[in-house]
Amino acid sequence: MTCIVHLSDLHFGRDRPDLMQPLVALIADIAPDLVVISGDLTQRARTSQFQEAARFIDQLTSPVLAVPGNHDTPLDNLWLRLFRPFGRYKKWVSVDLEPDFRDDTSHVVGVNTVNRFAWQRGRLSRRTIGRICAAFAEGNPQDMRFVVVHHPLEHLLETDKRLMSGAKRAVRSFAACGADVVLCGHLHHTIAAPATAEPGILLVQAGTGLSTRLRGQVNMFNVLRTDGRALSIENWQASERPEFVLASRDHFVQEDRGWVKVYKT
Repeated sequence: MTCIVHLSDLHFGRDRPDLMQPLVALIADIAPDLVVISGDLTQRARTSQFQEAARFIDQLTSPVLAVPGNHDTPLDNLWLRLFRPFGRYKKWVSVDLEPDFRDDTSHVVGVNTVNRFAWQRGRLSRRTIGRICAAFAEGNPQDMRFVVVHHPLEHLLETDKRLMSGAKRAVRSFAACGADVVLCGHLHHTIAAPATAEPGILLVQAGTGLSTRLRGQVNMFNVLRTDGRALSIENWQASERPEFVLASRDHFVQEDRGWVKVYKT
């Protein structure tokens, strides 16, 4: 069994400091095998904001796999955005923009979907898709295979944002090379459902863990627990105290026809 805490869109610089220590403490209690942060660690990719993100990560006792989001590249400094878009991210978060994690039952591959030439819309190239599939081909076929991106591969709810370039091709390719679950953020909403075109892939989107930029939901994050070909997804939400409380738990199983939600508690 593997336990993954899935955070996204922390947006340091536009965050809730009152929630940070309760979040750190709860993650320590959960003691996951891995903490995934699917992008937008900062609000404007400023040095002070990356320093705050680094202080947060340093307090986590579990391994961390993070990928950048569009807010993690400078918006108000065109030179940096074009020529050193990830310089500050590499200095304060990780030099590896596409990290990899494996344990006895799971394989997690991080992907950088940020497009420096388009502020919000991400991009997944054929070359990147091929690299992910090659990574899975080298691993154990019995592993639960996770892909971590910032931008969703499918918009499962109404949004005025454009779908990432290459998303439809990526869904088909990931299904063909045995990916099981895609973790993402970007839209500040929590949702989990099989991909429309490829039900063998479960799309899991996390809301914003700490940001004040709420879009109809409270601050929240996910906890995923694997058990063979079964997966439970816990949704933890911020309360008024402030603290995070378990709000719901969805249970999925992977059958020949794809992922099926078996019940909700």
